[in-house]
This record gives sequence, C-alpha cells and structure tokens, in this order.
Amino acid sequence: MARLLEKRQRTTASVLTIFAIATFSLHILVLFLFLLQGLNIRQLSLTKPPNFVQLIDGKPVGNIDDLAREPEAIRQFISKTMISMFSWSGTLPPQNIEEVATPKPDLGVLIQTPQGGSQKVSTSSWIASFALSEDFRKGFLSTVAEMTPAEVFSENPSLGMTSQLVIKRVYPPKQIAPGKWRVGMVADLIQKNRVGGARLITPFNKDLLVRAADYFGNPQGNNGTDLQKAIYSVRADRLEIYEIRNLCLLDGNNNLNNDKFTQCGAGQTSDSFIR
Repeated sequence: MARLLEKRQRTTASVLTIFAIATFSLHILVLFLFLLQGLNIRQLSLTKPPNFVQLIDGKPVGNIDDLAREPEAIRQFISKTMISMFSWSGTLPPQNIEEVATPKPDLGVLIQTPQGGSQKVSTSSWIASFALSEDFRKGFLSTVAEMTPAEVFSENPSLGMTSQLVIKRVYPPKQIAPGKWRVGMVADLIQKNRVGGARLITPFNKDLLVRAADYFGNPQGNNGTDLQKAIYSVRADRLEIYEIRNLCLLDGNNNLNNDKFTQCGAGQTSDSFIR
C-alpha cells in the first residue's frame, strides 16, 4: 500500500513538473513573439513613407525609385514657386466670390534683415518660401525682404507698387546627384506703379538647385486654416530648393534658343538677389 501511494506521488510530481516546464516555455515563447513584433513596429515607424514618381500634373503612377521626379514636374515646381515668390500685388489672393471684387489688402509679414532691422515680405512670398529647404529659407526671406519695396503695402493707390515675375524659359533639369537637380531660369522682374504705369524691368536669371524631399500630409485635413492648407500644398510637390545662384547665358543676350548656360562667379547665394 505504501509503495502504491509513493508511486502515485511520484507520478503526480512528474506531471506537475512537466506542466510547469511547459507553461514556462510557453511564456518565454510569447515574450519572444512580443519582442519581435515590437521591433517590427519600430522598424515600420522609422521607415520613410513610400514615394511615387510624378507625372506632369503631379499625380503618382507607381511605387518606384524614392528619389525619382519627372523633369516637367520639376520645371513646373520651379515656375510656380518663383512666380509666387516674386509677384507682389499688395492684396491677398481671393478666398471667395466677394473677395474677387474687393480683395483684402496684404499687410505683409515682418522678416528680420541681416542688418538687424525688420522689413516686410508679401504673404504670397512667405507661403512660397516653404518650398525651400529649412536651412536656406531664413536667409532667403531676409534678402527678399530687402528687395520688396515698402510701396507694395501702401494703401494709397498713387504711391502703391506691384511686381510681377515674367518667366521666359525654364531649362530642362540636369541631374547632379541622386535626387538632386540643377535648373536654369531666364526671367524678368517687372515693377510698376499702380497709377501711371511707370515700369522698371530687371533681368532675373537664376540657377536653382533642387532636391527631392519627404512630405507628410496635413494632420488636420480640411479642418485646417486657409494658411495651413496653402503651406501643406506647397510641400506636396515633394521637392525643395536648397540653393539659388546667378545664371549667366554664354551668348550674353538672353538667347532662348541656346541651351548653354553657366553660373556667374562663385559667390554666396545671397549675392544672387542684389537689387
């Protein structure tokens, strides 16, 4: 009888030992799976969102090279950005039918100049500046502020001025590195009085360096302000300008049939915007 009880105890102890080992092993396996899943989630969070090659209208067609951009999309990005940057009307873009007839005056945005003072840039220039790389944007806006006449913001029609950038040609982009391009632009900056029409035409030939950029959509969607929507729409092209230099045409007379151009001198980018 004693041997039978001892045998039953050994059997019970053996079963409990096996159950404990199996339970412990299962916990170890579950812990390992959790760790593996956590590492996968972290890897996904650090991965860039997929980029798409752009058509002329900016729409994606497929998930291919993350740094690929369509040449015509680059040219349109340059044209849109520079026209917005250097076309100053003294009024804000209309947001509804009423503002088409009676546009709101542009009060401008104060920007600190290199000399330590403050001058205004137009609201359209400030919004367009978000198409620039962050390290280039601040200095660029300071130079644009120096170029912008105070008369642009005058409410007196007889003193007011407007400015318009007329682009004659944007050269085909030349790739200088993966995801980076050089683009030449030939244009005129036309400033005139609102009353009287006296004009000042300044050649505005620039050599722009452009690169592919990441883009994250507006988290507020349609609930954002008009200003927020405008800024996010600027970044939606997945491109940014990171340097601007003076452009010299080799024939010296703005011959638009000549594809040859070169950079003027080796100065800093700020030298490109001397008024």
